[in-house]
Amino acid sequence: IIAAFKNPHNLGFVLLILSYLVLGACAGLIAGLFGIGGGLIIVPVLVFSFGLQGMSPEVLTHAAVATSLATIVVTSISSVRTHHGKLGVRWDIFKPLAVGIVIGAILGVKTAAQLSGPMLQLLIGCFAILIAIQMGLGLKPKPARQVPGAAGLGVVGSLIGYASALFGIGGGSMTTPYLNWCNVRIQQAIGTSAACGLPIAITGALVNILQGWEHPALMPWSLGYVYLPAFIGIVLTSAWFAGYGARLAHALPERTLKRAFALLLLIVGIRFLITASSAG
Repeated sequence: IIAAFKNPHNLGFVLLILSYLVLGACAGLIAGLFGIGGGLIIVPVLVFSFGLQGMSPEVLTHAAVATSLATIVVTSISSVRTHHGKLGVRWDIFKPLAVGIVIGAILGVKTAAQLSGPMLQLLIGCFAILIAIQMGLGLKPKPARQVPGAAGLGVVGSLIGYASALFGIGGGSMTTPYLNWCNVRIQQAIGTSAACGLPIAITGALVNILQGWEHPALMPWSLGYVYLPAFIGIVLTSAWFAGYGARLAHALPERTLKRAFALLLLIVGIRFLITASSAG
C-alpha cells in the first residue's frame, strides 16, 4: 500500500480493489436482506465499472456475467453449509435438479458468447425489470402441485441453469418460487435453491473461463472472461455482509425493503435497456 502511494499507477489499482471490496459488501448485504443472489446487483455494477476502466464493449458484459458467477461459487459454499446444518436442503430434489442445471448452464454460457454486448445487456435489463415487478407486487405462486419426478426436475433444472448462466445469477429468484409452488416448505425451498446456486456458478464460471481464454479484447489479470481483481475484492467481503444482511432483515419491515429493492432493480433494468438501445 505504501508503494502504491508512491506510484500513481499502483494507487489506481489499490483504489480499484477497494471499490470491489465495497461492491462485495453491498452485494452480500442485499443478498442477505432480500434472500436472493447478489448477482442481480453485481452484474450491473461490474458493467458500469468495467466501462469506466476502459474495457472493450465487446467483452465487458460477458466479463461482468462471468465474474459474478465466479463470486457466487465462494458465497454459495458458505450458504449451503449453513442451510445444510439446519436441515434446510432437500438433497433428494437437488440431485436431479443439479443434472439439468449443469447442462443448462453450459448452454447458457455458449448462448451468451454468441450474443453481442448490447444484446446481452438488453436481455439482462428485461430480466431485472421482471424480477422488480415480481418483488414490488409480491407475486408468488401458491403451493398448487407436488414435486415432479427426476425427469421433470431435470428439465426444470436445465431451464434454471440456462437463464442463470446467461444473466450471471445464482438462480434463487427462479428456484425458490418454483419449489414453493411444488409444496416444498419455504425454508427448504430457500435452502435447496442455495444449494442449486453452486453447480450453476461452478459450471458457468468454468465454461466462461474456457470460452474467453486468451480473448484479445480482455484486460490484464483476466482468467478467461473472469476479471480476477473484481473477483477477489468481491469475495473478500460478500460472505460476511450476507450474514449481516440476514440479521438486519429481521429488524426491518420486509415489505418496505422488497419494494425499495424492486425500485432499484427497475431503475437498473431501464438503464440497461436505454444503454443497449443506444449502442444498437
